Amino acid sequence: MKLNQPKTNIIYKACIKASKILIRDFGEIEKLQVSTKGAGDFVTTSDKKVEKIIINELLKAHSDYGILSEEAGKINIKNKENRWIIDPIDGTLNFINGIPQFAISIAYEEKGEIKNCIIFDPIKNEMFVAEKGNGAYLNNSRIRVSKKKGINDSILATGGPSFDSKKKDQILKEFNDISSQLKIPVRKFGSAALDLANVACGRFDGFWQWELNYWDVAAGVLLIKESGGFIDINYDKNLSNKCNIIASNSHIHQDLSNLVLKKNIE
Repeated sequence: MKLNQPKTNIIYKACIKASKILIRDFGEIEKLQVSTKGAGDFVTTSDKKVEKIIINELLKAHSDYGILSEEAGKINIKNKENRWIIDPIDGTLNFINGIPQFAISIAYEEKGEIKNCIIFDPIKNEMFVAEKGNGAYLNNSRIRVSKKKGINDSILATGGPSFDSKKKDQILKEFNDISSQLKIPVRKFGSAALDLANVACGRFDGFWQWELNYWDVAAGVLLIKESGGFIDINYDKNLSNKCNIIASNSHIHQDLSNLVLKKNIE
């Protein structure tokens, strides 16, 4: 794969090294030690090992850069200019149940803007890469969002609320309301990073979800932009690192936004 920028190459090496753990452990899923991290939220020994490998690789390249990661939290918080955003396993629940729908997601943020990113699905060997101004790629092929023009003919994806979400009932009602208006059933796969990647490469036409973590979507935001898509991301002032997101192609974005926002779950 052609990587134009040094930061992308650093992310690539971290993904490849960490993915070896994921592939091995996924093949021995019954032996994984799983501890409860919270209601409906799990952390595995693989999660922690993968995160440690990624952080070590990134710090080896730039020891002073900031890091925001799902398990480790914030590192080098004094550096406000340069930061890595990491989700070691996006789709952990899929992973620990032997469902091959999860990914490593890493983004590089500079002065508050995502510049480089990779979402890597190690089981399917699909690497989604984007660099600001250089486009988005799946392995060696340039990708673009779909050209679907009608929302009723579109494949949309979303994710459910967390078990302890204060908006759980509202989010579920919104899902039912929106689904009832569409001809094609809404997809729910359990990995926001891969959902965004699938919008970027045109497999899905749109995606929306509330109360996502920033590390779930940081890489996907750049992928959508560099593949010609539209994305709205709003941060929840009441929940740290949480955001609401709508992503799609240019043709259906307004219709999808209207459909989602008119439900007004704020």
